[in-house]
Amino acid sequence: MESLLDLVDPQWWLTMLGAFATIGVLAIIFAETGLLIGFFLPGDSLLVAAGIFSSAAAAKGIGIEALSFPVLVIGTPLCAVAGAQLGHLIGAKVGRKLFDKPDSRLFKREHVDKAEYYFEKFGPAKAVVIARFVPIVRTFMNPVAGVLEMPARTFFLWNVIGGVFWVESMLFIGHFLGSQVDPDKIDKYILPGVFLIVLISVIPIIVEVVKSRRNGGHQIPVPTGKHHRVP
Repeated sequence: MESLLDLVDPQWWLTMLGAFATIGVLAIIFAETGLLIGFFLPGDSLLVAAGIFSSAAAAKGIGIEALSFPVLVIGTPLCAVAGAQLGHLIGAKVGRKLFDKPDSRLFKREHVDKAEYYFEKFGPAKAVVIARFVPIVRTFMNPVAGVLEMPARTFFLWNVIGGVFWVESMLFIGHFLGSQVDPDKIDKYILPGVFLIVLISVIPIIVEVVKSRRNGGHQIPVPTGKHHRVP
């Protein structure tokens, strides 16, 4: 059980990767946004942690080598965009049968339903951007956009906007925190920092719940599963 919890712990990943932590972050962000099996990997929290430990003093506090902030700033948005493009391509090529499988430990139909709900509720452009800040949904949104035939050029535009804004905001928040905290007390700031980012990640969901209650308390509708083509 402990090893499973490690998979969502950004500090564990950075410590385990050691000198290859910077490259590892790029690979994880690509997998988390582009590969369906990567939905369980840390995204927001990993980016913030990477920003924190790009500070030499902060990294020294937990005994790791500082990550390269310039490489992160340039590389992570490229990986986030490329990963999402791969997800869109897979969805477009494979179609709805990509999701026609029974629930398992690595696949839950509800994840697809949530992504499709955001897509239909907010429209393709907003959904692609908003999904970046919602864990799990951001992984499934990209192939869902492909399955629903969101034009490649339109997807690419909003993928770039959402990907860059998501990645850079998380990195710079972390980098700022890393430069402000006492290196000897860095462990005391990790969990509160991760909690803050998780809270930020669920803000879109909270907003939607509040709107739903104002509109009469209707629950989020479950997508019908019919194929809707994006105009």
